[in-house]
Amino acid sequence: LLDLKKKQLSQLPLVLDILKDNPLKFIVFIDDLTFMYQDENFTALKSVLEGGVAVLPKNVLIYATSNRRHLVKETHEDRLGTDLHENDTREEITGLGNRFHLTITFTRPSKELYLDIVKSYALLYQIPLSEELFNKGEAYALRSGGRSGRAAKQFIQLEKALL
Repeated sequence: LLDLKKKQLSQLPLVLDILKDNPLKFIVFIDDLTFMYQDENFTALKSVLEGGVAVLPKNVLIYATSNRRHLVKETHEDRLGTDLHENDTREEITGLGNRFHLTITFTRPSKELYLDIVKSYALLYQIPLSEELFNKGEAYALRSGGRSGRAAKQFIQLEKALL
């Protein structure tokens, strides 16, 4: 497993060249991947994924995570340029994520499911269940941007620290 940072993506062709003749299998892992518009690292990764200058060897897979559905941050100002083929540019920008072939979307859970998650974490952290705990858990979710598994875990960890 090789963990590459986004700023190291320009070195990806060199890394792949070194790994290609190795009999072992490798995963190149890129965590929290996002790009700004016209980022040179975007071009380097896209070239490898499309089989451009550097070809992805058979013994290497690339795994990437991102908290964004579209990997390239784009502003309205970016779209006001002089590009005659605006749709082509937009497809190039938004299509990078599709090259990884898998998207897992975590939608916000319902109140009932969120409280089930709170309950599970409470049991795991050995916190007594009560109506007050669930009310505080729901209030915590509302204050912290909405219901999610992360919010439930953070709430329970906070409750555990206060015990």
